Amino acid sequence: MRCGIAAALLVVAAGATAVAAEGALFNDVHFHLTNYIQEGPPVRDFLDRTMGDKVGRVALFGIPLQQTWSYENSGDFAPTYYLQSDAPLYYYSFTDAFIAMAYRSLTKEQQARFDPMITGFNPADMYAVDHIRRVLTTFPGVFEGIGEFTIHKEFVSAKVAGDKASLADRALDRILDFAAESGLVVLLHSDIDMPFAKDDTEPVFLSQMKTLLKRHPKTTIIWAHIGLGRVVHPVRASAEQAERSPRHVQIVEELLADPAFPNLHFDISWDEVAKYIVRTPDTVKAAAALFERFPDRFVFGTDEVGPKDQPTYLRVYEMYDPLWRTLTPATSEKIRLGNYARLYDEARRKVRAWEQANVR
Repeated sequence: MRCGIAAALLVVAAGATAVAAEGALFNDVHFHLTNYIQEGPPVRDFLDRTMGDKVGRVALFGIPLQQTWSYENSGDFAPTYYLQSDAPLYYYSFTDAFIAMAYRSLTKEQQARFDPMITGFNPADMYAVDHIRRVLTTFPGVFEGIGEFTIHKEFVSAKVAGDKASLADRALDRILDFAAESGLVVLLHSDIDMPFAKDDTEPVFLSQMKTLLKRHPKTTIIWAHIGLGRVVHPVRASAEQAERSPRHVQIVEELLADPAFPNLHFDISWDEVAKYIVRTPDTVKAAAALFERFPDRFVFGTDEVGPKDQPTYLRVYEMYDPLWRTLTPATSEKIRLGNYARLYDEARRKVRAWEQANVR
C-alpha cells in the first residue's frame, strides 16, 4: 500500500509541475519565505500573488538563524536583520516544521510548484545529520534538499553563537554523506574568500572547498552566489591577466572543467551577485562565455526574503536582463528553468525512494 501511494503521488506531482512551469520566466533555486525573525508572507499569498504565472517552481526554505533581540544592546528597537544589532544569531530549528506545515497546507497541484529544503541545523554540530534525518522521517513526502545553510559568510559567521562552522569539519562531512545517501540536493553558502581580500591572491577558502568536494563526489552540491558576497567581490588578478579573463571566471571555469567535480553547480542568486555580473558590457560578456561553455552547471535564483509583492520578487531576474539577452536561447532556458527542473526532479525521485525504504 505504501509503495502504491508513493508512486501515485509522484505521478500527480510530475504532471502538476509540467503545467506550472509552462510559460514561466524562471524557476527559483534560492528563496527564503521567512526572514531573520522568522516572519514572512503566507505561502498561499506568495504562490498566488507573488509567483503567479511568472515563476514555475521555487526551492522553499526559511532562514536557519534567528536574530536575538537584546534589550541591553538595542533597547526597544526590535532588529529584523542581522546588521541591525550586535546581539548574536542562534540556530532556529523550528523553521523546518514551519515550512513543512506551510507546504502541507497546499493542494497537491500547488505543492508541485515547491521543492522544500531543510535548513534548521547547525553545520558545526555532529548531531546535525540526526536533525536532518529526523525531519525527513517526521515529514515524509515534503523535503527534497538541505540549505541554504552557511559555512563562511561575511558579517554573519562571527555573529553565530557557539562553535564556528568550517569546510574541514567532520560534522559537515556527515551531512554531505547523508545527502548523498538520501538524494537530497545541497545548497551551500560559503564565501570563496575573506572580506576585503587583497587582489591577485589565492582565495582563502578555495583550497578547503576543493578538498571538501573531492571527499563527496556523489553529493549534488549547489555553491550559492558563485562564492561571492556583499564585500567578498570577484577574485581579481593583475591588470594583464584581467585583460585576458577575469580571475574569478578562471577559477569557476577550472572547477567545472575538473573531472573530479561533476557534482558541482553554482547558483547566480542575489542582487549583489547580479551587480558584479552586469556591471559592464565586458563583465556580461565574460559571464556569458562561461555559462555557454558550461550551460548545465548554473542555476538562477533570487535570494529574496519574504518579498511583499511581485515587482519586488522579480527585480533580480530583471537585473540580469543584459545577461539573458546575451546568452543563446538554449543556455538561457537551462539556467532559468531546465537545470532546476533536472536537479530537483532527480532529488524528488531519490528522496521519495529513500523515505519509502526507511520511513515506517
